This record gives sequence, C-alpha cells and structure tokens, in this order.
Amino acid sequence: MASRTIPCVTPGEYLEAERKASFKSEYYAGQVFAMAGATPRHTRISTNLTARLVIALDGGPCQVFNSDMRVHTPRTGLYTYPDVSVVCGQPIFLQNDNLVNPTLIVEVLSKSTERHDRTAKFLDYQSVPSLQEYLLVSQYSRSITHCVRLQGEEWRIETIGSENGVIRLSAIGVELTFNQIYAGADSLPA
Repeated sequence: MASRTIPCVTPGEYLEAERKASFKSEYYAGQVFAMAGATPRHTRISTNLTARLVIALDGGPCQVFNSDMRVHTPRTGLYTYPDVSVVCGQPIFLQNDNLVNPTLIVEVLSKSTERHDRTAKFLDYQSVPSLQEYLLVSQYSRSITHCVRLQGEEWRIETIGSENGVIRLSAIGVELTFNQIYAGADSLPA
C-alpha cells in the first residue's frame, strides 16, 4: 500500500495564500483547513452577538470584530477566525492583520466544529494571556458555555441555559439576554 505525504505549509505561505483567497481557512501545525460556510441560524446568532456588543461597547475602550478578523495564538501557532472577538485597550496585530490580544472570543457551535471548539481550540485560546472569557454558543438549543479565566491557567466553566436568561461578560462589562443573542434565529435552518 502506498502512503501519501501531506506537505507542510509554513505560516508565511499560509498567510500569503490566505490574503488572496476567496474563502477562509484556518492554519495549525503546518496544515491548512478550509472553513465550511455557516448556516442561516449560525450567521444570525453571530450577527446578533456582534451587533449587541458593538452597541454595548460604543465609545468605550473595547472594540468588537466579526468573523473576518483572523486571530493568531503565538504560543501554539494557530491562525483562526472566531465568530466574534473583542479586544479591550489597543489592539495588537501581527503583520497588520492578525489579532493577538483578544479579551473575549465567541464561537457559535456547529455539528462539525463543536468538539474541536470545546477541546483543542479552547486549549489553544487559553495560551493567549489577554483572553479573559470564551463563549461557546449553541445554535441548536438556547445554551451557552461560559469560560472565565480566574488566574493564570485556571478557568471556571459553566453552561448556562435560557432559564437564566442573561449572560454576564465581566471582562468587558456587558450583560446580554438570551433573547438578544437568539433573536430571530429559532425559525432559521441550523
């Protein structure tokens, strides 16, 4: 049986190709992974979160970025596109277009990415010293996993159901209701 060698791509080669590409890809450990398109429900939830955070943080020291902002985790080498990222204070960019100091990252979960977002990607994100909160938002039920950095590498992880009705993002001083996050999403295909 013949074996197939998958060539490794350098970060520089990835970034050069990514800047010209008509679709988004993630990069990790020499491999490039094409990102699938999002469902209508996923897109609506992500848009709701982005809009509500922009409104809540208007005029403050924090800036909101949508899923077009590439985030780089220098310690692990991951390049990825979270659904929403927020940076408080001055954003720091590697090579002008790779955010390296997010305060909050939000991922809207899909069937194909949920396990990865909850495990390997969360471990990568934990290596970012500025990251204080990580939200995993289900598109299939009104449920959010809220990860909060306590100190150093210690995190509190809590899954919140819609019966609580509110998610408190203490790192950025914002509260969002489940009705705001899921507005108009329930009737859309997942």
